[in-house]
Amino acid sequence: QVQLVESGGGLVQPGGSLRLSCVASGSDFRLYTIGWYRQAPGKQRELIARVTTSGITNYDEPVKGRFTISRDNAKSTVALQMNRLKPEDTAVYYCNSAPTGVLKWGNGTLVTVSS
Repeated sequence: QVQLVESGGGLVQPGGSLRLSCVASGSDFRLYTIGWYRQAPGKQRELIARVTTSGITNYDEPVKGRFTISRDNAKSTVALQMNRLKPEDTAVYYCNSAPTGVLKWGNGTLVTVSS
């Protein structure tokens, strides 16, 4: 069973950057397309970016051009580089398999974009 641990969140001003990290335990990690999801207060969790086992990426429109997802299968990690952050990016961010999160959800990491 793959377990996921997200980190790297924090408080950042609008226009700033953060880099999130997802570390997975378990050898099956490399078999999954992995996505970053986020859940803003009062909203449903949504998939915003994904990377296939071979490194092909796809982004939801609100983050396209600002966020970059990448993975290192050797280290069982997936990163999300977030640039030009906006207040509407405030959310708890999670990683999981994509497009459906079938792995056990981690605790997520909170990103707050505010001046």
